[in-house]
Amino acid sequence: MARVRVAENLNSALGDLLEQDPKAYLLGEDILDPYGGAFKITRGLSTRFPDRVLGTPISESGLTGVAAGLALCGDTAIVEIMFGDFVTLAFDQIVNFAAKSVSMYGSRVPMRLVVRCPTGGGRGYGPTHSQSLQKHFIGVPGLAVYEMSALHDNRTVLSAMVKAAQPCVFFEDKVLYTRRMHDLDGLFQRDTIGDVAHVFIDDPATADCVIIAPGGVADRALGAMRQIFLDREITCCLLVPSRLYPFDVEPLLPTLSAAKAIVIAEESTAGGTWGAEIAHQIHQHLWQTLRRPVTLAHSTDSVIPTAAHLEQRVLLQESTIHTAILAALS
Repeated sequence: MARVRVAENLNSALGDLLEQDPKAYLLGEDILDPYGGAFKITRGLSTRFPDRVLGTPISESGLTGVAAGLALCGDTAIVEIMFGDFVTLAFDQIVNFAAKSVSMYGSRVPMRLVVRCPTGGGRGYGPTHSQSLQKHFIGVPGLAVYEMSALHDNRTVLSAMVKAAQPCVFFEDKVLYTRRMHDLDGLFQRDTIGDVAHVFIDDPATADCVIIAPGGVADRALGAMRQIFLDREITCCLLVPSRLYPFDVEPLLPTLSAAKAIVIAEESTAGGTWGAEIAHQIHQHLWQTLRRPVTLAHSTDSVIPTAAHLEQRVLLQESTIHTAILAALS
C-alpha cells in the first residue's frame, strides 16, 4: 500500500465498488476512456463497465440530479465533479433534493450518493479552479462530508459512505493524487483512533500540541511538526479524520485534553468553517480544563492567484501552521 499512489488507490476503490455492486453507476464529464477524467481517476473503468460508467454533458446540476434520482430509486451513484469549485452549480441538487430525500418522505429513504470533488490549490489553476469549499456543506441535515487522505484506504472510505446510505460529498485534494499512500518517514509513528489517523513523533500523551487537519493539509502539518521539533524540540501529534461531518470528537478527548495547545488547520478561508465547528465541540467538552483556546489556521481572505509566488502568499502553508503552533504555545 505504501508504494501505491493515492490516485491509483482511489481508481482501484472505484473499480472494486463497481465490480461488487451491480447497481452502482459512475457519472461525470470526460470520464470515459481513453481520457479517463481530468485527473485520470476513472482511467480504465469505462472499458471494464461500459454500461455503468457514463459520460455526461457539461452540466453539474444536471448530472448530479440524475445521480440523485438513481440513488432515490435504490441504485448507488458516484458523481465526479471535474473541479470541486463547480460543485456550487450542483448545490441545489445536493442540499435541497438529495440530502432532504433521506428523511422528508415520512420514513428514512436510503440514498447511496457520493459526489466527488477534486479540490484545493497548489497547482496554479487560478481563482475558479483552486478553492476549498468544504465549509459550505457543513451542518446540512442528511449530508455527510468526507475528505480524502493518504493515510486512509479509499476502499474503506467509499465502503463507509455507501454503507451509511446517505448523500456524501467527498473532497479530494488534487495535490494528493500523486502522493504515495501511508508515506511517512522514520521520524513519525502512526496509529488510529476510530477512523481518525493519529501521527506522532514521541509519546503522544506528552505532546506539546495536537494538530487537527483534514487529509489535504496533512502533509503541510507533518512538515511543520518536523521543523518545529528539530528547531525547538516541541513535540506535536496530528489527527487526520476521514469524515469531517458529522464529527464525533469524544474518542479524541483523552489526546486533546493532555495537550498544552490545540491547532486546527484547513485550507479554506476563515468564517463558518469546519475547524470552527470542531473548536466549538472541543470547547464544549474541555472548557474547564483547556489550557488555552483552540487556535484556527486558514488561508488568507482572498481569491487564489494563478502565479505560483502569489498563490503561496494566499494559501495555507507549512509555515502558517508552524506560526500557529508557536502562537498557541506562547
